[in-house]
This record gives sequence, C-alpha cells and structure tokens, in this order.
Amino acid sequence: MSTHEVVNQPPPLGDVDLYQHDPVLGDLVGDLDAGWAEDRLADFGRLAGTEEMYELAESANRYEPELRTHDRFGHRIDQVEFHSSWHELMDRAVSHGVHSLGWAEQRPGAQVARTGLMYLDSQVEQGHGCPISMTASVVPSLRLAPELSSIWEPRLLSTDYDREFRPANEKSGALMGMGMTEKQGGSDVRANSTAAEPADDGYHLTGHKWFTSAPMCDAFLVLAQAPEGLSCFFVPRFREDGTTNTFRIQRLKDKLGNRSNASSEIEFDKTTGWMVGEEGRGVPTIIEMVNGTRLDCITGSAALMRQSLTHAAWHVSHRSAFGKTLIDQPAMTNVIADLELETQAATIMMLRVAAMFDRAPIDEREAALRRIVTPIAKYWVTKRTTAVVREAMECLGGNGYVEESPLPRWFRESPLNAIWEGSGNVIALDLLRAIRREPTALEFLTDEILLDASAAATEQLTSAREMLETSANHESDARRIVEHLALAWSSSLMARHTEHGTLYDAGRILEPHAMFGTLPHTGDLRSIAALSVPTPV
Repeated sequence: MSTHEVVNQPPPLGDVDLYQHDPVLGDLVGDLDAGWAEDRLADFGRLAGTEEMYELAESANRYEPELRTHDRFGHRIDQVEFHSSWHELMDRAVSHGVHSLGWAEQRPGAQVARTGLMYLDSQVEQGHGCPISMTASVVPSLRLAPELSSIWEPRLLSTDYDREFRPANEKSGALMGMGMTEKQGGSDVRANSTAAEPADDGYHLTGHKWFTSAPMCDAFLVLAQAPEGLSCFFVPRFREDGTTNTFRIQRLKDKLGNRSNASSEIEFDKTTGWMVGEEGRGVPTIIEMVNGTRLDCITGSAALMRQSLTHAAWHVSHRSAFGKTLIDQPAMTNVIADLELETQAATIMMLRVAAMFDRAPIDEREAALRRIVTPIAKYWVTKRTTAVVREAMECLGGNGYVEESPLPRWFRESPLNAIWEGSGNVIALDLLRAIRREPTALEFLTDEILLDASAAATEQLTSAREMLETSANHESDARRIVEHLALAWSSSLMARHTEHGTLYDAGRILEPHAMFGTLPHTGDLRSIAALSVPTPV
C-alpha cells in the first residue's frame, strides 16, 4: 500500500569504528603513555561497533540469566544459565584482554590502554562488564596474599574464556567477583554479620550477602567478621582439590537495568575461604579492588554518554523537519554540541584517572591525586550520565522511547554506576576523608587544575577550598565541595586537551542552566555537533 512507504527516517547505522569515531580517545591515549596500544584499540573499536555486537547485546538482555538451584534429581547445584549471546560478549572481551591488559603489559600506559578497551566494550553492552571489571580490579588486593596470587593471577590474566562450570584448576582462565554488602548494613560494611571461624583448611564462613554480582565467577573477595575484626577473604566456587565449595545462590535480583548480568543473594554455610591481607583490616584490603571498579564506573558512564550521543546524532543528521535536517536546526545543533562537550569532558576525566592508576606505584604525587580524584570523577561523571542519555533519547522523539531502539536499555543502565561501588553521599564523604587524611593531595589537585585554569575554574576551586576551610558542617556541604572541584578540574582538562574550554565554561560555570542545549553563541556549535555524527564503515 502507498501509505506503507517509509520516508524521512534515518537508515540503519550499520558498523561504526568506535575508536576512530571518538573525537578525543585516540589523542589522549597517546598523550597518556599508551600510544603503543593504538593498533590494539583500533582493532577492538572496529569489532565493538559492528551490527553483530549490537545484536548480541540485545539478545543478552532479552534472554536473561536463569537460576538453577537444583538438578532434576534434587542435588543442589547453584548455577546460573546464560544465553549464548552473553558468552559471546564475554569471550570477545576476555580474548581481547579487556580484563587483563592493565596487568599483563608491564609498561607505562597499560591501565590507560586497558581503560580504553573497557570504554569501547562498554559502549554496546554493560552487563557483561561487571565480571570483566572485577577481574581487572582484584589484582592489587590479591597480591596481599602471595600464595593465592601465585596460583590465581595467571588464571585471571589468561585470555581464554571457558563458559563451562568446572573447577578453576581444570581451566586456563578464571574470573573474579566480589561480595561486601549485607541486608543490615548496605554501605556500612562494618556492620556485616557474616562470621569467619578459623579452620584446618583456612576459615569457614557463615552468613548472607545481599548483593553478589556475577555468581558464576570462579572466585570472590568477600568481607566477614574474623576473631580480630572485619577481614577480607578469598572464596572460590571450587576448592583446589576440585570439590565444590558451599555457595548457595538464594535468588537473582530483578533489576531496573543491567539485566544481562546475574546479581544475586548468596548464603554461606561453613564455606571455605582464605584470608587476604591482615586480619581486622578487611576494608583497606578490599578497597584496592573497589578503587579499580570505581574507575570502571566512570568508564562505563562515559561509554553510555558516547554511544547514546552517537545514536542521537545519527538520527538528527538524517531526519528533517520544517525544511531542514534536524541537526541544522539551531536549537538541535545546540543540544548535540552541548552533549558533545559533556561527553568529551567525561572521557578526558576517565583517561586522566586511568593514567594516575598507571603512575601511582612509582609516583607519590600521582598516587595521592588518584585517592581524591577517583571519587570526584566517580561522583560527577556517573551522575551526569542519566541526563545525557535521557536528552539523547529525546533527540529521537518517540523512536527513542520504543524498545526497538537501544536507548531505553541504555537509559535503564544509566543510573547504575552512580549507585554501584558507593552512591553519591558515600563517595562525597570518601573524598572528605581522603582530604583530611592527606591534605597534600588537595594541594596536588590545586596545582593540576591551575595548569590550565580559566578564571571560572579558579573561582570554582576557590569556592571548594573555602568550604573545606570554613564550613561548620563539612558533611552537609560534601556534595557542593565535590561539584565545585569536579567543575574546576573538568574545565581545566577541557582547556588542556580540546579547543572548547571557553565554551565549556560558559555552559557549565558562567551561565549554568538546568538542561542541555543552552550553550551561548560564543563558538562554532555546528562544527562541535558534527563531531558526534558517526561515519559507518
């Protein structure tokens, strides 16, 4: 029928080279010591942006993981079954070293390169990124138990993915998970009640974990109360002799987003574990792992921004209204340009934090900086993401709201990274504690910002420092302090690495507005918006 003719709709996006499409990733990777990884990132960028990857992502979230607590004969098995698309996504991530590159490559820029891979991988699907992130992040904590590390680190760095549920000593590769929170404690992990009793084969753990992501991982770091206080334990699904460890999956969480990933409640009943780090110092031990996963929260959020903006820009560059392509309508040009600035700032902040992870072991200044900028970036980038994805969805109008588009899935995903590994108040208070413990870190950040600080950035920095010095209630002001520091730092980074620092200041600091698309006409918005439009391969 003639009424079925489709006009004024964008064509399918097709394959996109996600590495080449990104306006800042390639240059920053080189500037931050990881130029040697450019070919590797480029190869993965071409793979990650294929239509096949989008189809795998859609299937992995449509056909969700299913819990099997018992086999048909009544034996307890505690297994989660995943759709084949989940395994394909995992295989591609593991085989390309998204979980391991930061440790497998013993040279400068390794963490930057690995973060670049994670950023590309996370643009299409984020649920499978949970075990990838935890495996990448566990290495520093695990090294506090040298005997365990000598056995498990080679497995964790392997690029072989084995989808079968079997003992780790029968596989060449392994994946790690983590369990901290409990029903009665939440973020207050020191209130945990899981008990760890010394035994001949290590410790026996008994208790309940309220959130344990990716329960089909090979082993987990968990917190439990030992005789000398809260401690960190390594808990495998199988013991080294191949016998099954008690790991009872009570249920899978029914989540808003991240539905391809199995998040679960776990029951321990005299479950064998081995202590990692010092007894009674469980939080400082596991926080090394948490720091890495917080970097990946930043990374995943920046990736959601970029991919959502890519789809929005593709749509508005092909759809017309009132005689013009949408992207050429001044109001839409402003929206896309504004989202581009936000996304660039998030990506630059992500990579700068990753560089601090690289340099921290040999540079005390970078180590101190990492301790305070990780919470700043985690707070700021993850919270900005939902607004970016929502605005990108609106650019597609009704087309962005239907489930045939990936935007609804990304929108449901967008709040997670702000919640996971410390929600806003926890992160803001972590920053205050870090500054109190290490005042020189704030001086280092001040120097970092002032390298390329505009008057607007300097004002934001001054406001934050004044609140830190004079506020009668730092906790009440915690979020304001973080936001001032985030704006000052992101402004400085944009001035240093792009040509858009002045416009970024105008839209975020000098003339701040509640919504995107409110940039003043002080720059070439059309050329900035054009950076967002992908070129299919």
